[in-house]
Amino acid sequence: MTPAPRPPAVTVVGIGADGWPGLAPASQDALRGAEVIIGGTRQLALLPDACAGERVPWPSPLRPAVPGLIAAHAGRRVAVLASGDPMFYGIGRALADELGPDALRVLPHPSSLSYACARLGWPVEDTGVVTLVGRPAARLAAALHDGRRVLVLSAGADTPAEVAALLRDRGYGPTRMRVLEQLGADGERHVDGTADTWDTDAPRAVDALNVIALDCRRAPGALRLSAAPGLPDAAYEHDGQLTKRHVRAATLAALAPAPGELLWDIGGGSGSIAIEWMRTHPSCRAVTVERDAARAARITRNADTLGVPALRVVRGAAPEALAGLPTPDAVFIGGGLTVPGLLDACWDALPPGGRLVANTVTLESEALLAERYRALGGDLVRLAVAHAVPVGGFTGWRQAMPVTQWSVTKTGELS
Repeated sequence: MTPAPRPPAVTVVGIGADGWPGLAPASQDALRGAEVIIGGTRQLALLPDACAGERVPWPSPLRPAVPGLIAAHAGRRVAVLASGDPMFYGIGRALADELGPDALRVLPHPSSLSYACARLGWPVEDTGVVTLVGRPAARLAAALHDGRRVLVLSAGADTPAEVAALLRDRGYGPTRMRVLEQLGADGERHVDGTADTWDTDAPRAVDALNVIALDCRRAPGALRLSAAPGLPDAAYEHDGQLTKRHVRAATLAALAPAPGELLWDIGGGSGSIAIEWMRTHPSCRAVTVERDAARAARITRNADTLGVPALRVVRGAAPEALAGLPTPDAVFIGGGLTVPGLLDACWDALPPGGRLVANTVTLESEALLAERYRALGGDLVRLAVAHAVPVGGFTGWRQAMPVTQWSVTKTGELS
């Protein structure tokens, strides 16, 4: 006989700025029946006296406190308050990770995304979303494309001005900005402006509970950055150590990033391969290893500028610097191929199904790649790019150094 399922240990209740009156009857019942109610100070203040359970405010930082706080009230009827939809950038994710989804009963409220799109007449499925709650504003840069609609989940009253400054810096000053405050509450207010004029035309006093709606517009002459790999070389700060645009696009195609995957970029240079790997999907991750301090700092600046500030930069020489890194799904070697043990260390680190791509312009490294190609297979190609340049009063071709590229997938059963 199958035992009856255990009742959920925690009920997670979404609540909006409209507070108790905006809650569905099931949510109100759950809060009235809770022995312990955990939430933010602002959320707890929205509850009436009929919710008689012990009120426990979240400490800061919140995420590390989740296991201990839930464990401290084990065996009691616990309700957790969340802003809007608990599973939309909310505490519901942390609780599901810690307790497992079967231990939760989630009662959602309309999310800030739903409210904002309803007010603006924007289709939810066509609207980009970037959260800056507990995250750097630089990550917004990857979502900026001319004509794109983006909602920014704000970290507080200072976020709109921070967003406006970033838009101006990235060439998106003409972008229309609408700050939607206290969505769903009696005090809801909308503030309209552009990034170029935000600090002068818009009021400085912004409510801390806000969402920022962006109609992205690129300024005339601003560099256009594609969503596909192969950004213009001018998008990068570099000292010449840069995988050039056309070779970079071919390299990313061989690396074949997929959502959630991790790349090791060995010999980061300017960080272009790792940066464009991460730009293919918000969940893609990368670690770049660079021994030169100035280049490592430059990679960090490039990552911030191009919207992937989560790129991890490890300063050190491979293969020693690879020790302790998380298992990669793909490895790119852009330098140091002849360093003893490097190629073997990268190959050994890959799981079955992992990909390795190595580029070189030297005969010595090319011979090494040819040897590995004979032993392990894969694809060995030579990439030759020529650019049209003036030759007197005419036009001719200037050949860049050819790049030899070996790409291979590690065979074996996927775990």
